[in-house]
Amino acid sequence: MISDYLSNFMKNFAFLFCLFLLSSLSVFPIETAKPKEGEGINRFLLNNGRNPKVHYDEFIELNKNKLGKNNTLRKDVAYILPSLSANPITTSNTPSTAKTTAATSAKSPKANTFIEPLFGKNYSEYTIQSNKLSGATFYLVSGHGGPDCGAIGYVDGKAIHEKEYAYDIMLRLARNLRMEGATVHIIIQDKNKGIRDDKFLKNTKKETCMGKEIPRSQKKRLQQRCDEINALSDKSKSAYQRAIFIHLDSRSQNKPLDVFFYHQQSNAIGKKMATTMQSNLKDQYQKSRPQRSFTGTVSTRNLHVLENTKPVSLFAELGNIQNKDDQQRFLRSSNRRLLAEWLCLGLIADYENSKK
Repeated sequence: MISDYLSNFMKNFAFLFCLFLLSSLSVFPIETAKPKEGEGINRFLLNNGRNPKVHYDEFIELNKNKLGKNNTLRKDVAYILPSLSANPITTSNTPSTAKTTAATSAKSPKANTFIEPLFGKNYSEYTIQSNKLSGATFYLVSGHGGPDCGAIGYVDGKAIHEKEYAYDIMLRLARNLRMEGATVHIIIQDKNKGIRDDKFLKNTKKETCMGKEIPRSQKKRLQQRCDEINALSDKSKSAYQRAIFIHLDSRSQNKPLDVFFYHQQSNAIGKKMATTMQSNLKDQYQKSRPQRSFTGTVSTRNLHVLENTKPVSLFAELGNIQNKDDQQRFLRSSNRRLLAEWLCLGLIADYENSKK
């Protein structure tokens, strides 16, 4: 009797277990889809109801054997879509913590639109407009910050501080890169500033390194941002990773400077990126001001941040904060916008070159 009872129990248990498995499969089916012509991963995920800022890494893991070079999508290949049940697209626009906003924005109710509080109230909402940088990861650092204001120039008796203008241009670049489908980590942050259109940007000491207080010691300050970049880089699965450091130079007042670049020593990829950026800016100047030549240079320099970051790195000096002509490049918000746009175009060109 007991053996019959146990036998019937096991049969019933097996039957119920099978039903459970079937019901589970029906609730969480494996979804696949084929990419359309020209789609990158970000656009492909968006077109299939996934948030690239949430589902990108999972998608790579699920399809790592099906992807092309630099995680490009192959035509007529059916890719597994991440489960929405595990990582639903958030529709909240509630600001996230400083650590989270380094690389991830909240999803807006509008299609392909996100909210990044670090960009400020007038620029926090942005829309992904293309997949040109899908698969690319950037680490953006504005120079100095916290207790260090960087170089100081003077305009009409008013002091202008390097870190404020470098920070504003860095945020504009971050926004442009994200609009082109890139993953962007904002390393130096100030939750109260955002992108500003004022001529004179107020100097504060509230910047952090991804939420951490910035040390007074220069060596500790520089190593802190290198450590943050390297930790993020170790976790990233992106084949294309670039660290960009934004600064303003300080020379004698009568020394005008075009944007110039330093790259890592003995790094052919870094040199190629710097040369591509230089060439792109020259082209942009030729289009907008054909009567003016561009004299920005490319060279190496033994800088701590260049020699101690794992991703290929670029150090951009945007002009001479002491020179009255160069100052207009920073004081006018329209010029800061153009600088960010042109730098973004250069990085798009570098990314495209990396695929060749």
